[in-house]
Amino acid sequence: MKNNKSKFSKYLVSGVAALALASGAAGSASAAENGKFRVGIVTFLSGPAAGPFGVPSANAAKVLVEELNKGNLPAPYDKIGINGAEIEAVIIDEAGGATKQVEEYRNLVQRQKVDAVIGYVSSGDCLAIAPVAEELKTFTIAYDCGTPRLFADNPDAAYMFRTGLDASVDNIGAVRYLAATRPDVTRLAGIQQNYSWGQDSWADFTAAASALLPEAEVVEEQFPKIYQGQYGAEISALSVKRPEIVHSSFWGGDMEALVLQANARGLLEDATGLLTCGEASFATYKDQAPNGMIIGARGPFGQFAPDNELNTWFEGVYQNAYDLEPVYPATKMAQAILGLKYAAENAGVADKEIPSAEQLAAAMKGATFESVSGTVEMARGNGHQAMQGITYGEYHYEDGVASIKNAVSFDGECVTPPEGVAAADWIADGFPGAKCN
Repeated sequence: MKNNKSKFSKYLVSGVAALALASGAAGSASAAENGKFRVGIVTFLSGPAAGPFGVPSANAAKVLVEELNKGNLPAPYDKIGINGAEIEAVIIDEAGGATKQVEEYRNLVQRQKVDAVIGYVSSGDCLAIAPVAEELKTFTIAYDCGTPRLFADNPDAAYMFRTGLDASVDNIGAVRYLAATRPDVTRLAGIQQNYSWGQDSWADFTAAASALLPEAEVVEEQFPKIYQGQYGAEISALSVKRPEIVHSSFWGGDMEALVLQANARGLLEDATGLLTCGEASFATYKDQAPNGMIIGARGPFGQFAPDNELNTWFEGVYQNAYDLEPVYPATKMAQAILGLKYAAENAGVADKEIPSAEQLAAAMKGATFESVSGTVEMARGNGHQAMQGITYGEYHYEDGVASIKNAVSFDGECVTPPEGVAAADWIADGFPGAKCN
């Protein structure tokens, strides 16, 4: 752990240095002038979401950019940098809310003159950034945020893409996991952060449960404020209703606090926790989370990433750098960067030439590319939204070693609404066209 702190501090210094370097060049330098591919990286470096989300993501970006600039990745990503041009990363903090992030985004594009932006954990930040990306005509990849509204609210998006999955997939997958492993469950409860992410996640989960677990009933639901931190009253309210499953879409520090407090108060001894974002803290739960707790990684990421050459390589360099296994936010950041590299190197431009935003978007739209999580199909959102499968499993910690047991995977077409169909309508209609293995 001592080594981790040391390397984390080193990383933060590096991140600030990258920003300072770009700031010094603001207003004059551009990628076309210095020959580098300049990419803005935005994730939480402070606040409750930094530990389990932002720091692993930023660490992934840092180590991947370093290795890409050395040409050390396996094929098909073994070309140096991006299309032969050295990558210059400008890493900034996502903390501060949507208004601040819009200002930061404009600064990245107009003053820092980045060629592309990758970022955003918060769904609110994604929704705020999407129209600005279109206004400024800047190629942008949302690497994590899960709101299904991203392309529903922006159906004509030209420059905005998302290489991860949305929250509907998380919750449909969670119910399919229960139906596959606990078909006789009858008592469900939920605790969600009280804003659109939590409300939408719970709506999709309960609707899917009505369709796939018809004998189950919702016995309690709680909606505390985001970043509330203390959940004693909510845990007591859940406990008295004696649920069998407690579903939560909590993320970041809220999720870690909920697990600690619910475990200490015995709720997670009597009921099984089901955390759609739970894998984010896989490396740090240790014996503070109960064995058998169901966790997801919002797709085939982190512990659920496939055994392929790219993922084996990525896990190796990440672990060497930080003495930790990469959790799912790190894997998703790596996926977004590889997606950007794929687009740049398939944009039809000369070696070391930096494609325009229009050329990047044309190459990315509807593309299929290989990643640390397997094959990614940009098959939804009019070619701007990734479709992949999702896996859930149980957390276990024994003899100082954490592991996943009873993992079950579902294909993308089993958990993703068809193109142009809203998740609520697809669920209500009984998942027509779903292809489940």
